[in-house]
Amino acid sequence: MTSQTTTAAASGTWKLGDRTVNRIGFGAMRLTQHGEAFAADAVPRDRDQAIDVLRRAVELGVNHIDTAAFYSSPLRSANELINSALAPYPDDLVIITKVGPGRDPSGQWLPHATPAQLRGQVEENLRQLGRDHLDVVNLRIVGTDSIAERFGALAELREAGLIRHLGLSNVHPHHLAEAQTIAPVVCVQNMYGIGASHEQKEFLHTCGEQRIAFVPFYSIAGTGRTAGATTDDSMEVRTIARTRGVSAAQIRLAWTLHQGSHILAIPGTGDPAHLAQNVAAGSLRLSEDELAVLDALHYEAA
Repeated sequence: MTSQTTTAAASGTWKLGDRTVNRIGFGAMRLTQHGEAFAADAVPRDRDQAIDVLRRAVELGVNHIDTAAFYSSPLRSANELINSALAPYPDDLVIITKVGPGRDPSGQWLPHATPAQLRGQVEENLRQLGRDHLDVVNLRIVGTDSIAERFGALAELREAGLIRHLGLSNVHPHHLAEAQTIAPVVCVQNMYGIGASHEQKEFLHTCGEQRIAFVPFYSIAGTGRTAGATTDDSMEVRTIARTRGVSAAQIRLAWTLHQGSHILAIPGTGDPAHLAQNVAAGSLRLSEDELAVLDALHYEAA
């Protein structure tokens, strides 16, 4: 099966709360601009191309999209692009957004919203996406402080019907335990990929044991983070990719998906060819020998 015909269904499915999604999804962070995400000098991405990529993603079977109101540049908003490209939304499409970071009236970046500000952020996402409720809202945090007050504010919005399910982003195990005393958590979104630490791997397994989806970000970009994929893949990754006739990025995605049936990948791109490759990675089944080689890299890098 070629990358042109492989659909996201080949990656398998997971039940996210009461919604079933294919395990290969789409991350909207890179839709708004070329270059490093959130960089002041980044070049706005062509609007028509971004809309075409979103529509093609859905055609390829992607039925969960990760976004945020703060995924924006002076000329582009990921949420607005999603609304323009996909509304009225397919019944099976799950849109996952996140709140916490934002910008003040002057445009200054703020890493933490107060509990009172979180409602405004939820309403901003609702308005931009043209929805009367949000499928999943992740509380994105920085640091190790208690999240009880902020997560509690989102739990109240869930009770009010503005949010269907809650998740967490960029968190530690104690945050998950704390949140679960307040409301159910359907997903944890953390940085993960080849080279992740032992602690991150243990957290991934904890989520699996509790039937919580683990949603890795930067699984392709790795150390490139918001700048995107790097070209410093190890010889082992490049060798496996060459043998398979695929890209190193596809091997990275496939390895990540092999870490558990509860993994939901959200690779992002504004390039139609890369989109097809990312979706096709969901059909790659790595051998035990290949996994052993990549696992060894994982532990050596941890």
